[in-house]
Amino acid sequence: GQLTEAWNPTLFEALKRAGGKAYTNVAVGFDNVDVAAATSRGIAVGNTPGVLTEATAEMAVSLIMAAARRVVEADEFMRQGRYDIWLPDLLIGKLLHGKTIGVIGAGRIGSTVALTMVRGFKMNLVYYDKYQNKRMEAAVASFARHLEECGDPPVTLTRVDSPEELLRVSDVVSLHPNLDKTTFHLLNEHRLKLMKKDAILVNCARGPVVDEVALVRHCQLNEDFYAGLDVFEDEPKMKPGLKDLKNVVIVPHIASATLWTRTGMCALAAANVAGVLQNLPVWSSPNVLPFVDGPVGSMPRASPSIVNAKPLGLPLHPAPSKL
Repeated sequence: GQLTEAWNPTLFEALKRAGGKAYTNVAVGFDNVDVAAATSRGIAVGNTPGVLTEATAEMAVSLIMAAARRVVEADEFMRQGRYDIWLPDLLIGKLLHGKTIGVIGAGRIGSTVALTMVRGFKMNLVYYDKYQNKRMEAAVASFARHLEECGDPPVTLTRVDSPEELLRVSDVVSLHPNLDKTTFHLLNEHRLKLMKKDAILVNCARGPVVDEVALVRHCQLNEDFYAGLDVFEDEPKMKPGLKDLKNVVIVPHIASATLWTRTGMCALAAANVAGVLQNLPVWSSPNVLPFVDGPVGSMPRASPSIVNAKPLGLPLHPAPSKL
């Protein structure tokens, strides 16, 4: 199934009556799925984690760069035949080096984006997450020490207690939280106004994390404010006015659109369903690469990721031994 499909009790009841035993999203997130409704009907719900981290992080970085350096505007400028002479103020963008990136949601994808920008552009990092990411903090501290040893100013890291603190100080904000009741319209009119007038906002998480109507209005009123969006509140539709904004880069939910990633997602989804139908145990390791890399014959005899395995009482596959 797709994220744009709402899997509710009606659909799961129909699936049960048809003899269905499993449903799987071709995605990591499953906010479109009523897991409780599936569980109450004995239907397993799968997802496809572990293969999207790098691809999604790369898209977030791409949107940051496209917005900062006005790549889409420049491309259109050239295609329209408007480049007659070089001028010092032609399509002036934003320098990222030494600025501050704020990351909301420092899980696998968010931390990968953070470390890419810290290491690649020597940006200072501010992050907001309910859970401390000690591994990311250690990596930033190690890089800061390396810079000092080379005679360069060190980067800094700050974990803040609220999104508001992060929004006030960040030059770039990259959104990577899960979508739930607490993150719906996390970026609303009030919080957008807290951001710097020339900040960049990127959303590669879920569309409803941002109040899209408020974002359109904010970008209309602040031409130096830029946004990059891979997801939309009413996907695949966009709110009125969004497509007309020059200071917004928009792409059609393609953060995971690399051949390896999409192939891996489909392999995991198929293995989820096949595993349930064959009464196989559920994979107990976060490393799902054995289902993706290598021939089909070497794939583990398990379902790679069933989110409601515990309430359904499904057995777990023994964790693979470490070499």
